[in-house]
Amino acid sequence: MRRRGVTVLLGALLTALLSIGVLGAPIPYVVLGPGPTVNTLGTENGKEVIQISGRSTSTSAGQLRLTTVGVQPTVRLRSALAGWFSADEAVVPRELVYPPGETQQEVEKRNAEDFQASQTSAETAALRRLGYPVQVAVKTVVPGGPAAGVLKVGDVVSAVDGEPVTSAAKLTELIRAKPAGTVLKIGYTRGGAAASADVTSREQDGRPRIGIEIDQRQPHPFTLSIDLGDIGGPSAGLMFALGIIDKLEPADLTGGKIIAGTGTIDDEGRVGPIGGIAQKLVGAKEAGAKVFLVPADNCAEAVRNPQPDLPLLRVGSLDEALKALDTLRAGGQPTRC
Repeated sequence: MRRRGVTVLLGALLTALLSIGVLGAPIPYVVLGPGPTVNTLGTENGKEVIQISGRSTSTSAGQLRLTTVGVQPTVRLRSALAGWFSADEAVVPRELVYPPGETQQEVEKRNAEDFQASQTSAETAALRRLGYPVQVAVKTVVPGGPAAGVLKVGDVVSAVDGEPVTSAAKLTELIRAKPAGTVLKIGYTRGGAAASADVTSREQDGRPRIGIEIDQRQPHPFTLSIDLGDIGGPSAGLMFALGIIDKLEPADLTGGKIIAGTGTIDDEGRVGPIGGIAQKLVGAKEAGAKVFLVPADNCAEAVRNPQPDLPLLRVGSLDEALKALDTLRAGGQPTRC
Protein backbone atom coordinates (compact mmCIF):
# COMPACT_ATOMS: atom_id res chain seq x y z
CA MET A 1 0.00 0.00 0.00
CA ARG A 2 2.84 2.31 0.90
CA ARG A 3 4.66 1.46 -2.34
CA ARG A 4 1.51 2.25 -4.36
CA GLY A 5 1.20 5.63 -2.68
CA VAL A 6 4.80 6.47 -3.51
CA THR A 7 4.21 5.45 -7.15
CA VAL A 8 1.15 7.69 -7.40
CA LEU A 9 3.06 10.57 -5.84
CA LEU A 10 6.01 10.13 -8.21
CA GLY A 11 3.64 9.89 -11.16
CA ALA A 12 1.89 13.11 -10.16
CA LEU A 13 5.24 14.85 -9.69
CA LEU A 14 6.45 13.66 -13.10
CA THR A 15 3.22 14.83 -14.75
CA ALA A 16 3.56 18.23 -13.08
CA LEU A 17 7.16 18.58 -14.25
CA LEU A 18 6.20 17.61 -17.80
CA SER A 19 3.34 20.11 -17.71
CA ILE A 20 5.68 22.86 -16.58
CA GLY A 21 8.05 21.97 -19.41
CA VAL A 22 5.27 21.99 -21.99
CA LEU A 23 3.79 25.21 -20.70
CA GLY A 24 7.20 26.86 -20.80
CA ALA A 25 8.05 25.72 -24.33
CA PRO A 26 8.04 28.38 -27.09
CA ILE A 27 5.36 28.00 -29.77
CA PRO A 28 5.01 29.51 -33.30
CA TYR A 29 2.54 32.22 -32.28
CA VAL A 30 2.68 35.86 -31.20
CA VAL A 31 0.41 37.69 -28.78
CA LEU A 32 -1.07 41.03 -29.85
CA GLY A 33 -2.18 43.44 -27.16
CA PRO A 34 -2.98 47.12 -26.70
CA GLY A 35 0.11 49.25 -27.37
CA PRO A 36 0.87 52.78 -26.20
CA THR A 37 -1.12 55.73 -27.50
CA VAL A 38 0.47 59.08 -28.30
CA ASN A 39 -1.07 62.55 -28.45
CA THR A 40 0.14 63.97 -31.77
CA LEU A 41 -0.59 67.48 -30.44
CA GLY A 42 1.60 66.97 -27.38
CA THR A 43 5.13 66.02 -26.44
CA GLU A 44 6.95 62.73 -26.17
CA ASN A 45 10.27 62.33 -24.37
CA GLY A 46 10.39 66.09 -23.82
CA LYS A 47 9.95 67.00 -27.51
CA GLU A 48 6.93 68.11 -29.49
CA VAL A 49 5.69 65.28 -31.66
CA ILE A 50 4.82 67.66 -34.52
CA GLN A 51 7.39 70.44 -34.79
CA ILE A 52 6.68 73.61 -36.78
CA SER A 53 8.90 76.66 -37.06
CA GLY A 54 8.61 79.83 -39.12
CA ARG A 55 4.89 80.16 -38.45
CA SER A 56 2.68 80.59 -35.40
CA THR A 57 0.75 77.55 -34.25
CA SER A 58 -2.44 77.07 -32.26
CA THR A 59 -3.07 75.01 -29.14
CA SER A 60 -5.92 72.61 -28.46
CA ALA A 61 -7.90 71.85 -25.33
CA GLY A 62 -8.18 68.19 -26.32
CA GLN A 63 -5.97 65.49 -27.80
CA LEU A 64 -5.53 63.60 -31.06
CA ARG A 65 -4.11 60.22 -30.07
CA LEU A 66 -2.60 57.71 -32.46
CA THR A 67 -2.97 54.10 -31.34
CA THR A 68 -0.64 51.13 -31.62
CA VAL A 69 -0.52 47.37 -31.16
CA GLY A 70 1.97 45.72 -28.81
CA VAL A 71 3.55 42.51 -30.10
CA GLN A 72 4.95 39.80 -27.83
CA PRO A 73 7.31 38.10 -30.32
CA THR A 74 8.38 35.10 -28.23
CA VAL A 75 5.41 33.22 -26.85
CA ARG A 76 5.27 30.20 -24.60
CA LEU A 77 2.20 28.02 -24.24
CA ARG A 78 1.43 29.53 -20.84
CA SER A 79 1.24 33.05 -22.34
CA ALA A 80 -0.72 31.82 -25.33
CA LEU A 81 -3.35 30.20 -23.10
CA ALA A 82 -3.66 33.45 -21.15
CA GLY A 83 -4.00 35.38 -24.41
CA TRP A 84 -6.68 33.05 -25.77
CA PHE A 85 -8.80 33.65 -22.67
CA SER A 86 -8.14 37.41 -22.62
CA ALA A 87 -10.69 39.86 -23.99
CA ASP A 88 -7.95 42.39 -24.78
CA GLU A 89 -5.38 40.20 -26.54
CA ALA A 90 -5.20 38.07 -29.67
CA VAL A 91 -3.00 35.05 -30.35
CA VAL A 92 -2.10 34.74 -34.04
CA PRO A 93 0.30 32.58 -36.06
CA ARG A 94 3.81 34.03 -36.01
CA GLU A 95 4.06 34.16 -39.82
CA LEU A 96 1.29 36.77 -39.95
CA VAL A 97 3.63 39.22 -38.21
CA TYR A 98 7.05 37.79 -39.09
CA PRO A 99 6.80 36.22 -42.58
CA PRO A 100 8.91 33.12 -43.25
CA GLY A 101 12.35 34.03 -44.56
CA GLU A 102 12.43 37.37 -42.71
CA THR A 103 14.09 37.92 -39.37
CA GLN A 104 12.49 39.91 -36.60
CA GLN A 105 15.08 42.65 -37.21
CA GLU A 106 14.21 42.81 -40.92
CA VAL A 107 10.50 43.13 -40.13
CA GLU A 108 11.16 45.86 -37.58
CA LYS A 109 13.34 47.72 -40.12
CA ARG A 110 10.55 47.58 -42.70
CA ASN A 111 8.03 48.76 -40.13
CA ALA A 112 10.28 51.72 -39.32
CA GLU A 113 10.47 52.59 -43.02
CA ASP A 114 6.69 52.34 -43.34
CA PHE A 115 6.33 54.62 -40.34
CA GLN A 116 8.61 57.21 -41.94
CA ALA A 117 6.67 56.97 -45.21
CA SER A 118 3.40 57.47 -43.32
CA GLN A 119 4.77 60.70 -41.84
CA THR A 120 5.73 61.98 -45.29
CA SER A 121 2.32 61.17 -46.73
CA ALA A 122 0.61 62.75 -43.72
CA GLU A 123 2.55 65.97 -44.27
CA THR A 124 1.71 65.95 -47.99
CA ALA A 125 -2.01 65.31 -47.47
CA ALA A 126 -2.31 67.87 -44.66
CA LEU A 127 -0.46 70.61 -46.54
CA ARG A 128 -2.58 70.00 -49.66
CA ARG A 129 -5.68 70.42 -47.50
CA LEU A 130 -4.22 73.68 -46.13
CA GLY A 131 -3.72 75.12 -49.61
CA TYR A 132 -0.15 74.15 -50.43
CA PRO A 133 -0.45 72.09 -53.63
CA VAL A 134 2.01 69.45 -54.71
CA GLN A 135 4.16 70.24 -57.73
CA VAL A 136 5.24 67.34 -59.91
CA ALA A 137 8.34 68.54 -61.74
CA VAL A 138 10.27 66.88 -64.56
CA LYS A 139 13.61 65.76 -63.15
CA THR A 140 14.95 63.93 -66.21
CA VAL A 141 13.80 63.46 -69.80
CA VAL A 142 14.84 60.09 -71.23
CA PRO A 143 16.77 60.61 -74.51
CA GLY A 144 14.76 59.19 -77.40
CA GLY A 145 11.76 58.66 -75.13
CA PRO A 146 8.17 59.76 -75.85
CA ALA A 147 8.58 63.12 -74.08
CA ALA A 148 11.98 63.96 -75.61
CA GLY A 149 11.84 67.31 -77.41
CA VAL A 150 8.46 68.05 -75.83
CA LEU A 151 9.00 68.34 -72.08
CA LYS A 152 12.05 69.86 -70.41
CA VAL A 153 13.72 69.47 -67.03
CA GLY A 154 11.97 71.81 -64.59
CA ASP A 155 8.56 71.69 -66.27
CA VAL A 156 5.75 71.25 -63.74
CA VAL A 157 3.24 68.68 -65.00
CA SER A 158 -0.26 69.88 -64.16
CA ALA A 159 -2.70 67.62 -66.04
CA VAL A 160 -3.14 64.54 -68.21
CA ASP A 161 -6.06 64.71 -70.65
CA GLY A 162 -7.59 67.45 -68.50
CA GLU A 163 -7.32 65.46 -65.24
CA PRO A 164 -5.36 67.40 -62.58
CA VAL A 165 -2.04 65.96 -61.44
CA THR A 166 -2.17 66.34 -57.66
CA SER A 167 0.79 64.12 -56.79
CA ALA A 168 3.53 62.02 -58.34
CA ALA A 169 1.43 58.91 -57.73
CA LYS A 170 -1.52 60.55 -59.48
CA LEU A 171 0.55 61.27 -62.59
CA THR A 172 1.64 57.63 -62.76
CA GLU A 173 -1.97 56.52 -62.24
CA LEU A 174 -3.27 58.73 -65.08
CA ILE A 175 -0.59 57.55 -67.52
CA ARG A 176 -1.21 53.88 -66.70
CA ALA A 177 -4.98 54.28 -66.95
CA LYS A 178 -4.73 54.07 -70.76
CA PRO A 179 -2.90 51.50 -72.89
CA ALA A 180 0.56 52.09 -74.30
CA GLY A 181 0.38 53.89 -77.64
CA THR A 182 -2.28 56.34 -76.46
CA VAL A 183 -1.79 59.99 -77.33
CA LEU A 184 -1.96 61.90 -74.04
CA LYS A 185 -2.41 65.64 -73.74
CA ILE A 186 0.07 66.69 -71.08
CA GLY A 187 -0.57 70.03 -69.38
CA TYR A 188 2.48 71.70 -67.88
CA THR A 189 3.91 75.00 -66.67
CA ARG A 190 7.26 76.29 -67.90
CA GLY A 191 8.74 79.52 -66.58
CA GLY A 192 5.38 80.49 -65.12
CA ALA A 193 3.52 80.04 -68.42
CA ALA A 194 0.93 77.28 -68.89
CA ALA A 195 1.10 75.10 -71.99
CA SER A 196 0.14 71.65 -73.24
CA ALA A 197 1.54 69.11 -75.66
CA ASP A 198 0.70 65.68 -77.05
CA VAL A 199 2.87 62.78 -75.90
CA THR A 200 2.33 59.20 -77.06
CA SER A 201 2.93 56.71 -74.28
CA ARG A 202 5.19 53.73 -74.88
CA GLU A 203 5.37 50.35 -73.18
CA GLN A 204 8.37 49.76 -70.95
CA ASP A 205 8.70 46.97 -68.40
CA GLY A 206 5.16 45.98 -69.27
CA ARG A 207 3.65 49.38 -68.43
CA PRO A 208 2.79 52.56 -70.31
CA ARG A 209 5.35 55.33 -69.77
CA ILE A 210 6.14 58.74 -71.25
CA GLY A 211 9.87 58.74 -70.65
CA ILE A 212 10.41 61.14 -67.77
CA GLU A 213 11.63 60.94 -64.19
CA ILE A 214 9.77 63.19 -61.79
CA ASP A 215 10.34 64.98 -58.53
CA GLN A 216 7.53 65.81 -56.10
CA ARG A 217 7.80 69.05 -54.15
CA GLN A 218 5.43 71.11 -52.05
CA PRO A 219 6.66 74.65 -51.33
CA HIS A 220 5.51 76.15 -48.02
CA PRO A 221 6.92 79.08 -46.02
CA PHE A 222 7.70 77.19 -42.79
CA THR A 223 9.45 74.03 -41.68
CA LEU A 224 7.56 70.96 -40.56
CA SER A 225 8.81 67.72 -39.06
CA ILE A 226 7.56 64.81 -36.95
CA ASP A 227 9.72 63.45 -34.15
CA LEU A 228 8.53 60.16 -32.70
CA GLY A 229 10.59 57.01 -32.30
CA ASP A 230 9.98 53.42 -31.19
CA ILE A 231 6.81 53.07 -33.26
CA GLY A 232 6.56 51.18 -36.56
CA GLY A 233 4.15 50.63 -39.40
CA PRO A 234 2.05 53.00 -41.52
CA SER A 235 -1.13 53.19 -39.43
CA ALA A 236 -0.46 56.56 -37.73
CA GLY A 237 -0.81 58.53 -40.97
CA LEU A 238 -4.34 59.81 -40.42
CA MET A 239 -3.69 61.04 -36.88
CA PHE A 240 -0.48 62.78 -37.94
CA ALA A 241 -2.31 64.57 -40.75
CA LEU A 242 -5.05 65.73 -38.38
CA GLY A 243 -2.43 66.87 -35.87
CA ILE A 244 -0.65 68.99 -38.49
CA ILE A 245 -3.89 70.66 -39.56
CA ASP A 246 -4.94 71.28 -35.95
CA LYS A 247 -1.62 73.00 -35.21
CA LEU A 248 -1.66 75.16 -38.33
CA GLU A 249 -5.31 76.23 -38.24
CA PRO A 250 -6.97 78.36 -35.52
CA ALA A 251 -9.88 75.96 -35.01
CA ASP A 252 -9.53 73.30 -32.32
CA LEU A 253 -10.38 70.06 -34.16
CA THR A 254 -10.76 68.18 -30.89
CA GLY A 255 -13.52 70.31 -29.40
CA GLY A 256 -11.76 69.75 -26.06
CA LYS A 257 -12.17 65.96 -26.27
CA ILE A 258 -9.68 63.12 -26.43
CA ILE A 259 -10.01 61.82 -29.99
CA ALA A 260 -8.26 58.56 -30.86
CA GLY A 261 -7.95 56.87 -34.20
CA THR A 262 -5.92 54.95 -36.72
CA GLY A 263 -5.51 54.56 -40.46
CA THR A 264 -2.94 54.78 -43.20
CA ILE A 265 -2.99 57.82 -45.46
CA ASP A 266 -1.65 58.48 -48.94
CA ASP A 267 -0.62 61.69 -50.66
CA GLU A 268 -4.19 62.15 -51.95
CA GLY A 269 -5.60 61.98 -48.42
CA ARG A 270 -7.22 58.56 -48.79
CA VAL A 271 -7.43 56.60 -45.55
CA GLY A 272 -6.62 52.90 -45.70
CA PRO A 273 -7.18 49.89 -43.41
CA ILE A 274 -4.84 48.68 -40.68
CA GLY A 275 -4.32 45.64 -38.47
CA GLY A 276 -5.05 45.14 -34.79
CA ILE A 277 -8.16 47.33 -34.61
CA ALA A 278 -9.52 45.41 -31.60
CA GLN A 279 -6.35 46.01 -29.56
CA LYS A 280 -6.21 49.67 -30.62
CA LEU A 281 -9.76 50.22 -29.39
CA VAL A 282 -8.77 48.84 -25.98
CA GLY A 283 -5.74 51.15 -25.86
CA ALA A 284 -7.87 54.14 -26.85
CA LYS A 285 -10.43 53.40 -24.14
CA GLU A 286 -7.68 53.08 -21.51
CA ALA A 287 -6.30 56.46 -22.64
CA GLY A 288 -9.66 58.13 -22.00
CA ALA A 289 -10.75 58.57 -25.62
CA LYS A 290 -14.32 59.74 -26.16
CA VAL A 291 -14.50 58.83 -29.84
CA PHE A 292 -12.51 56.67 -32.26
CA LEU A 293 -11.85 57.34 -35.95
CA VAL A 294 -12.02 54.03 -37.85
CA PRO A 295 -10.90 53.45 -41.46
CA ALA A 296 -13.97 52.51 -43.51
CA ASP A 297 -12.55 49.08 -44.38
CA ASN A 298 -12.03 48.27 -40.67
CA CYS A 299 -15.56 49.18 -39.59
CA ALA A 300 -16.99 45.66 -39.61
CA GLU A 301 -14.17 44.34 -37.40
CA ALA A 302 -14.40 47.35 -35.08
CA VAL A 303 -18.13 46.81 -34.61
CA ARG A 304 -17.43 43.19 -33.61
CA ASN A 305 -14.98 44.40 -30.95
CA PRO A 306 -16.66 47.42 -29.35
CA GLN A 307 -15.52 49.21 -26.21
CA PRO A 308 -18.17 50.63 -23.85
CA ASP A 309 -19.08 54.26 -24.52
CA LEU A 310 -16.53 54.63 -27.33
CA PRO A 311 -18.38 55.69 -30.52
CA LEU A 312 -16.84 54.50 -33.79
CA LEU A 313 -16.73 57.12 -36.57
CA ARG A 314 -16.29 55.84 -40.12
CA VAL A 315 -13.70 57.71 -42.24
CA GLY A 316 -12.48 56.97 -45.75
CA SER A 317 -10.44 60.11 -46.32
CA LEU A 318 -8.84 63.06 -44.56
CA ASP A 319 -11.74 65.26 -45.69
CA GLU A 320 -14.26 62.81 -44.18
CA ALA A 321 -12.32 62.80 -40.89
CA LEU A 322 -12.32 66.61 -40.77
CA LYS A 323 -16.03 66.69 -41.57
CA ALA A 324 -16.75 64.14 -38.81
CA LEU A 325 -14.86 66.23 -36.25
CA ASP A 326 -16.66 69.41 -37.41
CA THR A 327 -20.01 67.68 -36.98
CA LEU A 328 -19.00 66.39 -33.56
CA ARG A 329 -17.97 69.86 -32.38
CA ALA A 330 -21.27 71.27 -33.60
CA GLY A 331 -23.18 68.72 -31.51
CA GLY A 332 -24.29 66.66 -34.51
CA GLN A 333 -24.04 62.95 -35.25
CA PRO A 334 -21.17 62.02 -37.60
CA THR A 335 -21.40 58.88 -39.73
CA ARG A 336 -20.72 55.84 -37.57
CA CYS A 337 -19.52 52.35 -38.40
